[in-house]
Amino acid sequence: MLRSVTTTPHRSLERVLDHLGDTLLERLAGDTVRARAIGGVTIHDPADDLATTRRSIVLGVGVHDHDDICQLLRDLGQSDAAALVVRTPLTVTGEMRRTAERAGVALLGLTAGAAWTQLAAMLRTLLTEDDASASVDLIGGIASGDLFSLANAIAALLDGPITIEDCHSNVLAFSGRQDEADAQRIETILGRKVPDRYVQEQESRGEFDQIHRADGPVFLPSLALENDEHAMARVAIAVRAGQEILGSIWVAVPEPLDPERNAALADAAKLVALHLLRVRAGSDVERRLRADLLSTALEGGPSAAEAAGRLGIIGRPVMVFALALEVPDPEGAQSDVAAHATQLQRAADAFGVHLTALQQGAAVAVLGDRAYGTVPVTVDAADPAARARRMAQAFLDRIGRQVPALIGIGPLAGDVAALPTARQGADRALRVLRHEAGSRRVATSEDVLIDSLLLDLADLAAARREGTMPEIARLLDYDLEHQAQLVDTLRAWLDCFGDLPAAAARMYVHPNTYRYRIRRVSEVSGLDLKDPRQRFAAMVQLRLLDPQA
Repeated sequence: MLRSVTTTPHRSLERVLDHLGDTLLERLAGDTVRARAIGGVTIHDPADDLATTRRSIVLGVGVHDHDDICQLLRDLGQSDAAALVVRTPLTVTGEMRRTAERAGVALLGLTAGAAWTQLAAMLRTLLTEDDASASVDLIGGIASGDLFSLANAIAALLDGPITIEDCHSNVLAFSGRQDEADAQRIETILGRKVPDRYVQEQESRGEFDQIHRADGPVFLPSLALENDEHAMARVAIAVRAGQEILGSIWVAVPEPLDPERNAALADAAKLVALHLLRVRAGSDVERRLRADLLSTALEGGPSAAEAAGRLGIIGRPVMVFALALEVPDPEGAQSDVAAHATQLQRAADAFGVHLTALQQGAAVAVLGDRAYGTVPVTVDAADPAARARRMAQAFLDRIGRQVPALIGIGPLAGDVAALPTARQGADRALRVLRHEAGSRRVATSEDVLIDSLLLDLADLAAARREGTMPEIARLLDYDLEHQAQLVDTLRAWLDCFGDLPAAAARMYVHPNTYRYRIRRVSEVSGLDLKDPRQRFAAMVQLRLLDPQA
């Protein structure tokens, strides 16, 4: 039976370094042995006010200067942070060490080449909410779903660094001692995925087929690629649940394993399968639970307060986000519907990682054709709407256009009772963004107030089967028959506040020609353009006819 080689408390800095040390993180200064629980992960923005949760690990993105690091350590000490992570290589001075000791904040180094977003995601995986629970379920003596501890246990048993990967060569967990492997393994750990050039070489050699067909471990000789790249030999085994392949275990070795260790690896694969199944099942159950809680909190009612309490957002102001794909739910083939749902779920998962890295206590869940997110706001936070807009825009900038997502943001909800109103505001902003079809991807309900009202007015007119006002209808009919562009002439005049030269330039015609056309508008339509009520009615009608104009 495998047992975890990690004896450090869950949610501690020592546990973080046990799992991510050597390859990603190193201790530079300060004490990491204290067993107090880590409170979360925060990304420090030098341009923003310092806001951290207690005992948080702070990612010092862009913090390089010696004096800036020392000052940030002092500030974090006053905020009771646990650690500051900065990019290496870094020259650690005596002043840095003394400052870290006095502040009670450990200084950690992130290795060159590793992405901050990847580190935030891995820390979030390690610092799960149930790590400190005494009633945690054990599988093989290891906490259910704790793949990092399991990887370390298997590595100790086999005396070699290992990775646990999914069916697409993404790294789910890895052991310590990765520095004993090769450059390819280090690149794999940093990218959380086997590099494409290695995957292509493995596919050309049929290695994946060998692993999937074999009943036990498979020895794979070393690889020699272009540019003098060399990968040491591996022993790999498929992780199965019945006939389904869940992933694989890869051990970097100088030579084939002996029969005893081959048998141990085969037993370990069965244990990994149980953990992967539990992670998948637990993820689905937790996802549904959080979706139910978030839905209950956002809809309001007698159960909203309890749901908000279980989400950890009761008694705190909250910003509500609504995320959806630019293209609405497809109505065609079932495969298209499934692909849309999968893409939305992946976008929601990524958005959840992003928000949680920026603000502890954030929650995201898919409800229907969109995902909703809630982010607690500190009481003294300045301009929460602007910060929410920055958070949403940063996420969309990071994922790029490959994921065609839009994010609407509702007004600040001061308490649980205001959550339904905030959700409705986020929905209205999202509707406007979808209607605009790509001119912008993020908006708050305040940004699109008038546009939202116009859409509501269009809905009301359609429900009442209201037609076009007679004056505008006559212009439309005249243009259709004579190609006179009188509707565009009127729109330009209204948009330019009656400035004839500006309106003429907008229509690319001589001012005298435009002056004649605007007289024809009055003659054909019967509009009195000197009457403010008629001007306003015409503006609203034209906007309803073409909201993009």
